[in-house]
This record gives sequence, C-alpha cells and structure tokens, in this order.
Amino acid sequence: MLELRHLRTLSALQETGSVSLAAQRVHLTQSALSHQLKALQEHYQLPLIQRSGHAVQLTEAGKRLAKLAEKILGEVQSAERDLAKIARQTAGSLRIVLECHTCFDWLMPIMDDFRRHWPEVELDLVSGFHSDPVALLRQNIADVVIGSENKPQQGIVHFPLFRFEILAVLAPGHVLGNKRVLEAADFAQDILITYPVPEERIDLIRQVLIPAGVSWQRRTTELTVAILQLVASRRGIAALPGWGIKNYLDYEYVIARHIGTSGLWSDLYLSVREEDASVRYLQDFLKTIDQVCFARLDGIRPLGGRGKRKNRELEG
Repeated sequence: MLELRHLRTLSALQETGSVSLAAQRVHLTQSALSHQLKALQEHYQLPLIQRSGHAVQLTEAGKRLAKLAEKILGEVQSAERDLAKIARQTAGSLRIVLECHTCFDWLMPIMDDFRRHWPEVELDLVSGFHSDPVALLRQNIADVVIGSENKPQQGIVHFPLFRFEILAVLAPGHVLGNKRVLEAADFAQDILITYPVPEERIDLIRQVLIPAGVSWQRRTTELTVAILQLVASRRGIAALPGWGIKNYLDYEYVIARHIGTSGLWSDLYLSVREEDASVRYLQDFLKTIDQVCFARLDGIRPLGGRGKRKNRELEG
C-alpha cells in the first residue's frame, strides 16, 4: 500500500502545513491529494493529519511516516545518482548566471553539496551583471540561469523554482518605519539603492513606481552587504528579497516593511538549453535547490508546483 508517492505527499504536508500547498508541491490537485491521504488513513486505521482552520499538522502516526519519507527519499536520490554514474552521465559543466544576486546566500551551500555528489561536473559562477542573462545560454557562455525570465523561447526550458516577497529595507528609526506598509509615493522621499542593473529589471520600479507615476532617485552598488550598509547609515532605502536580509533583521541592523497591501512578489526560475534539460546531474541540481530552499528559506511560496516552507512575520 505504501508507495513513494505517498511518502512525497507526507513530506510535503510536513513542510508546508497546508493541503493545497502540499498538492502543488507534488504536482497533484487538492482533491487528488485528499483522496490519497484518505486511502492511507483507511489502510492504517489511523489519522495522519489534524486540521486547524486551513492549516494542517501531522499526527504522531503521520510524523512517523514523514520520518520514513525523509530516509527513503534520500536513499532514492542517492541511488539515482549512482545509476547516472553507472551510465557514465556524470561529466559536464554547470556555469551559472545569477540575475538575483541575493541568491548567493542560499546557492553557495547547494553548490558545495553538489560538488560532493558530482565531482566530475565543472561547477562555476559567471560573474558580472548581464542585461540579457538567457542569451548567454544560446551563446554557450552559461549552462544555467537563475532569474525572473520565463518567456517562451525556442530551445530554452524554464523550470519554476519559487515565488518570494520583496521587502522595503530601512534604517532603524527611519520616518517611514512608522508605517507597516509602504506605498509607491513613499519611495519618492529617499534615494533608492539598487544593484547596477537596468531599471526595467527592478521589480519595485517596474511593478510599483512606474505604474503609479512616481519619480525616484537611484544609487547603485554591486554587493548586497554594501546596499545594507548604505541603508543602515541612512544614505537611502532599498527593496530586497526577505531571505537576503533575514540575519540583518534578526540583529536589528535594518528594519523591513511590506510594499503595498498585498506585498511585492517576484518569481524565480532556472533556465537551461532544451537539450540539457533532461541531463541527470542537472535534474539532481534542480531537486537539491527545491529541497534546500523550501526547507530553509523564509517567506517563499509555491510556483508551478513547488511548496512553501515558512512565512516570516515582520517586526521592528
């Protein structure tokens, strides 16, 4: 009765705390996941989840099976890696371009883990800011692009990673800190500090300021830590992904506010050449990103079947 698909479902339920989000994580409809869960509970004659409004928690029996899932699914991934090595699908390259430079924080541990499992794959970062990162795939300058691009292009495949919230970042004591939510007009009061990328690629400018007809002043710097230092020293304000500023919020180096009543959200994709999309080590890299990010990153949401792990409340 117990199958791998059941273990993946229980793992997703434990991570997301939601039937609907778990369904997206394992590529099922909510109804299909509920039927699968009901069949499991009838088989074991035990409840596996308990509901509290829209949220769910695993029961003692559910947690036991989720613990089994963690062990078994890890063994399956390890076996698949071994099979790829037997088939001699272990050599190649993954030259990675990051459009979102705060992604360095979560990508570096993933790269270290990947190197241990795939030592014969050349893994590297393509440095610099690029106006058209996906074009580097066609030019064979890069093998992977992590960014916001998902427009259909011949010969390019976009894998959805996740959706994340972009937060306004302010110095403690900033006058705008008295507001819980910032609106477009608030950003006309200070200098906007950003990475040195074209303005049409900055979500705050493209999605908020331009539609509202708000003008802005802009200053650029290449490093996230430099942006945060400038913000903390009251040289301006910024808009950054929640995961990129978590530690700075914890130490009250900066404060953060939502942008707009529904928040400002951005989508992240992994793009590759179509002929590389089914390569085993690339699929393993994608799976590792999925596992690590949904287990560790704050405030990310489903995108094309991936689930949510945490949604941190802002304070300070």
